[in-house]
Amino acid sequence: MVDFILASGSPRRKDLLLSENYQFRVVPAGIEEWPPGKFPFHQLCEENAVLKAGEVSAKYPEAVVLGADTLVGLEGEVMGKPGSLSEAVSMLERLSGREHEVCTGVCLRCGGEKYSFFEVSRVRFKDLDSFLIEDYLGRVNVLDKAGAYAVQEHGEMLVDHLEGAYDNVVGLPVSEVSKGLARFGVLPGTS
Repeated sequence: MVDFILASGSPRRKDLLLSENYQFRVVPAGIEEWPPGKFPFHQLCEENAVLKAGEVSAKYPEAVVLGADTLVGLEGEVMGKPGSLSEAVSMLERLSGREHEVCTGVCLRCGGEKYSFFEVSRVRFKDLDSFLIEDYLGRVNVLDKAGAYAVQEHGEMLVDHLEGAYDNVVGLPVSEVSKGLARFGVLPGTS
C-alpha cells in the first residue's frame, strides 16, 4: 500500500478526497506561505502548494504527499483568508457584482519526484448589499476561507455564475488531482 499524506488541515480538502474513496492521513504543513506579490497570481498558488508538499515530504520521503493552496484573484488583487470580520466584509463588497478567479495550486511529491499544476475557475457574484453580507457572515465562518466565502456553504446567497470545476472553488480540483495521484500509484480505495 502506498502511504498517501494530505499536507493540509483543510476539512474541505479532506472531505473531497474521502468522497472519492481515497485512503490517506493528514499531516498539515507548518510553513509560511509566499505572500501576494512574490509571484504572479497563478504561479503563487502553485509555489505555495510546492512549499507545503516539500515541507511534509522532507519528513516522510517514502510517502506520496499532496500540498494545495487556494486563492481568489480580482483584477490583479490576490485575496487570501481575511484576518478579521471587517476585512471579510471589505472582500465581499469588492467581489459584489463582479467576476473573479479562484486558483488552486497543487503539488504531489514522493521523494525527489514532483508533479505540480494549478487550476482556475471563474465565479461571478450577485450584487450584494450590506444586509446580505451580514446575513452570510452570520451563517458561515469565513476567516479560514480565501476571498471570505465558501461556495459549498450557502454559496447560493452570493454566486450568480460559476465557470470551471466546482470542487476547485471548494479547494481541490479532484479530477486533475486523481490523474496526478495515479501517476504515483495512488488509486481510490487502495492507497
